[in-house]
Amino acid sequence: MKVGLYFGSFNPVHIGHLAIANYILEYSNLEQIWFVVSPQNPFKEKKSLLKDYHRFELLYRAIGDNDAFRVSDIEFKLSKPSYTIDTLTFISEKFPQHDFSLIMGSDNISSFHKWKNYEQILKHHSLYIYPRNNYKGSRFDKHEKVHFINNAPQIEISSSFIRSAIQEGKDIPFFMPTEAYKYMLEMNFYKK
Repeated sequence: MKVGLYFGSFNPVHIGHLAIANYILEYSNLEQIWFVVSPQNPFKEKKSLLKDYHRFELLYRAIGDNDAFRVSDIEFKLSKPSYTIDTLTFISEKFPQHDFSLIMGSDNISSFHKWKNYEQILKHHSLYIYPRNNYKGSRFDKHEKVHFINNAPQIEISSSFIRSAIQEGKDIPFFMPTEAYKYMLEMNFYKK
């Protein structure tokens, strides 16, 4: 099965994450998308993150019973900070029946040459790139393993916006999947 891995902090998951995943699933040859909850991005500070299992639970509730989506905690078991090459190696050995690809925004492809062992990633895995505003191109644009998802909608919702809005006491239920939003409120996440 062709599986797209959508890595992220998902702090918290929002409708933009799911809309992008849905679009890529329908407009590519991927058959399933796994949301990989990252415990610590090497380029982000950890202090602003909810605990791993809370972000996993938010995502789990967000996707519900959609068989095309799956939430993975595989990086929770790996050494930190987690690097994509290590996760890909581990997940490929654990699930040899699947062909794993990466899903990322065009902002990440511009700095992809800074990733640990990026050459090995490109040798063994395809990249599916969704557009971001102000993308000016990268050295990987014409690579045979790099696939741009053309005409994908530009979704300008961010997790940081949601965190700020909650801190300000705003009620924004339509920016997150319903069950994830309910869980966030129940647990008083992101409130001052």
